[in-house]
Amino acid sequence: MEETFAVKPDSRVEPLAPTDRTIAAIDIGSNSVRMVIAQVELDGRIEVLERFQRAVRLGQDVFRQGRLGSRSMRAAVAIVRDYAQRLRSLDARRVRAVVTSTGREASNADTLLDRIFMATGLHVEIIDTSEESRLIVSAVCEALGELLDTQQGDALVADVGGGSTLLTVLRHGEIAASQSLRLGSIRLQETLSANDETPKRSVELYRQQIAKEMLAPQRDLSLETIDRFVAVGGDARFAAKQIGRQGDSPDAVVIRRKPFDELVARCERMTAEELSTQYGISFAEAETLNPALQIYQILWRKTRAETMIVSNVSMRDGLLLEMARDATGQEDVVLQESIVQSAMSLAHKYQVDVAHAELVADLAVRLFDELKADHGLKSRNRILLRVAAILHEVGGFVSNRAHHKHSYYLILNSEVFGLSREERRIVAHVARYHRRSTPKPIHTDYMVLPRSMRIVINKLAALLRVADALARGRVQRAEDMKMERRGDELVVYVAGGGDLFLEQRAITAKGNLFEEIYGLRVRLDPM
Repeated sequence: MEETFAVKPDSRVEPLAPTDRTIAAIDIGSNSVRMVIAQVELDGRIEVLERFQRAVRLGQDVFRQGRLGSRSMRAAVAIVRDYAQRLRSLDARRVRAVVTSTGREASNADTLLDRIFMATGLHVEIIDTSEESRLIVSAVCEALGELLDTQQGDALVADVGGGSTLLTVLRHGEIAASQSLRLGSIRLQETLSANDETPKRSVELYRQQIAKEMLAPQRDLSLETIDRFVAVGGDARFAAKQIGRQGDSPDAVVIRRKPFDELVARCERMTAEELSTQYGISFAEAETLNPALQIYQILWRKTRAETMIVSNVSMRDGLLLEMARDATGQEDVVLQESIVQSAMSLAHKYQVDVAHAELVADLAVRLFDELKADHGLKSRNRILLRVAAILHEVGGFVSNRAHHKHSYYLILNSEVFGLSREERRIVAHVARYHRRSTPKPIHTDYMVLPRSMRIVINKLAALLRVADALARGRVQRAEDMKMERRGDELVVYVAGGGDLFLEQRAITAKGNLFEEIYGLRVRLDPM
């Protein structure tokens, strides 16, 4: 039976051509390579056509030695080559291929990506934990929206993979906090060498390591306040198939504590061979079952949730949603709010003047909207500008001297939920150039970036510099000013009247990049 789920199209976007309607997502994980192919209907619905999964233990080498083994790389390349042939037969042109924890940790990950490209022509991205979490949560919220958007308290979305466990707290349907643990089913097996132990001893080792890794999230995410526990992943779906019942949502299966504890107790007494025979699952699935179930059980016990809600979606469904939204022109408002909330949390952490940061952000996006025809940037860049404005002074936590450089470093090495590694790099550079020097050829970190990325940075940094100058004068709200194009000038009318000499001086000092990029001088006049 074909699966469908809806993405509302934007009426402003031209209808999709038939060749653009077929989309596909490839996920190169720690223990398998998966692909899902779907079609975006004219009304915005996503119809899943085919799902593929083939086992390959990339994580086995990475979590032991820090490198991908040649045999597992050959197997992964062969699988992706087969997938690429299927995509060509369907004329699928919108394809996104990603690699998760193994790619993040393997010292020779670039070799795998190059070999896949040479064999298939597909560009594979290494996505970081924040982007992986974002994609999972996006798919979960789409599937369980009404179930999560309630006043019943906090919900925890837990995805236990082969290499990591991703935890996200939702409050009234919005993302409140997120954390990634170096805790996965294959990682536990390989780092603890549990495959050679008896089932009883393996479980003891798993529980000790899991308890150790759970200390931070229990404190930082306040797990004891969680009312609803949402589990994502193949091992959770296994439990749902065995002991679950259909929930209020067609996309949710509900499990109660006692039957789950009994299932875990039965499984932990069996070897992988016995589990495979008993439940009719592959040996590769049986190998990861016990450590994954232990993680879910210990996590669940740290919350006050009475049931476990198992969602059938995955990170690949999040990829499909993102591609469909891009194709139909729809924006994920909840995600945008979550990105801003994550940036605000980081600003609070580094003791930023939040009132100033929010004012600069409002002014910057106001300029962005006014000059849309001049910069030609997408709405996603608008979010990056807002984040850069919120975080442009985090470097003051390190030192007020050259704080723009410290801001660059802190942003680059922090996680902002919902932003990819490359997007975070753009934000870091925009914040770095909010004062003092504009981009120069001697700035190596800037010059090594692709030209397209440097252009985006220049356009956004120019807006941020002007917004920061305006915020240091008598403008206290974005509504306190109006703008008008007059020849080669952008005239900003400021409410309140009076002498604007100091404000104009600040604009002149910071407006050089703006004039260079947009060909406009900024002039202040009383309203």
